[in-house]
Amino acid sequence: MKLTKNTHACVRLEKDGRALVIDPGMFTEEDAALGADVLLVTHEHADHFDEGRLRAALEANPAAEVWTPRSVAEQLTAAFPGRIHTVGHGDAFTAAGFDIQVHGELHAVIHPDIPRVTNTGFLVDDALFHPGDALTVPDRPVETLFLPVMAPWNKISEVIDYVREVRPTRAYDVHDALLTDLARPIYDGQIGALGGTDHHRLAPGESVRL
Repeated sequence: MKLTKNTHACVRLEKDGRALVIDPGMFTEEDAALGADVLLVTHEHADHFDEGRLRAALEANPAAEVWTPRSVAEQLTAAFPGRIHTVGHGDAFTAAGFDIQVHGELHAVIHPDIPRVTNTGFLVDDALFHPGDALTVPDRPVETLFLPVMAPWNKISEVIDYVREVRPTRAYDVHDALLTDLARPIYDGQIGALGGTDHHRLAPGESVRL
């Protein structure tokens, strides 16, 4: 499988000529969702869900479909009937050759005064897990963890402990658009030294084979 990191929380997975894109939000590239057969959106916040990017992808590929929580699905269903699917914790489905399981129910706490929205993490092919904006631990082993390293709702000790709890074979940084270049070596060093896994950071547009 080919993994391509896009800006912030968005990743693209490709295998057997099909493509799956997770969380093409407002910080990622304008064309991040184009060419996708499967589009997964973890929650409604704009840095994960950009309606314009999703609409462009769905219009460009009439066979493309979206799986997402209800709050996002309701914004797209009328325009794309039959192609927008509402999912929640415990659901499982197959799309374009990808086997996907849904884990998690709520966004991490930003502040007690801010209501929490629904957030669903996606486990792809029983191997790669994108938690969205939460530190959800799936009830099964994870080979590749997409690790949200910098957000208004986390701190580095929580990120390190999350890696330790999930115990993936490898972790790739996501949710990193707010992390300055000055801070990146600190995060790289501490997560790499203390997380207990093979930790990586890809530049936007960079790809690896898994």
